Amino acid sequence: MTIQETIEQKIVDAIPLLGLDVINESHMHNVPAGSESHFKVVIISDDFQGQRLVQRHQRINQILADELAGDVHALSIQAMTREEWDKRGGQIMPSPNCLGGSKRDSS
Repeated sequence: MTIQETIEQKIVDAIPLLGLDVINESHMHNVPAGSESHFKVVIISDDFQGQRLVQRHQRINQILADELAGDVHALSIQAMTREEWDKRGGQIMPSPNCLGGSKRDSS
């Protein structure tokens, strides 16, 4: 199972979902081709009703703690209720461009 599939499965198992998109954004960063190190998760669930943004992020970070302690270097989270998703027009916020650089570049 890929890291992306593992992330999807863990979220599906933990949260009642109305929508989920797990996007591997590793290609946008200075990593080898085929890497699974940078992800964006877009999660739509009315289970987030009444939770502040930080609480939603903490919940997702807890679900994915093993992945974040391992191969996942960065995780962008867009966690919202159906109403919030509809107000946004069903649009996923774009990720900023990578500013580049790596440990190799700093020496």
